[in-house]
Amino acid sequence: MSTKRKRRTYTPEFKKDAIDLVAKNEYSCNEAARRLGIGSSMLARWLRESRDDEAALEAGHPTTKQLKDEIRLLKAENKRLEMEREILKKAAAFFAKEVN
Repeated sequence: MSTKRKRRTYTPEFKKDAIDLVAKNEYSCNEAARRLGIGSSMLARWLRESRDDEAALEAGHPTTKQLKDEIRLLKAENKRLEMEREILKKAAAFFAKEVN
C-alpha cells in the first residue's frame, strides 16, 4: 500500500526568492533547488515562466497568470450562462404549455 504525498504549495514570495537566487547568478539551478529542498525541474519551470512573463510584459501581452485568471473568470461566466439558458428553456416550455 502506497501513501499519497501531500502536494506542497509555495508562496509567490518563495518562488520569487528562488528565482532571484538563480537569476542573479548566485547559484546554479540545481544548487539553488537542492539548498531550498525543491526539485530542480520545478525551479527550472518557475524560471521559464518568469522569463516568459517578463517577455510578454515587454511585448505588451498578458502574462501567464493574467491569462489563467481570465480563463477562470470566463469558465465561471460560461457556467452561469449555461444555467440561465437551461432555466429559460424550461420557462419557455412551461409557458408554451400554458398557451395551448
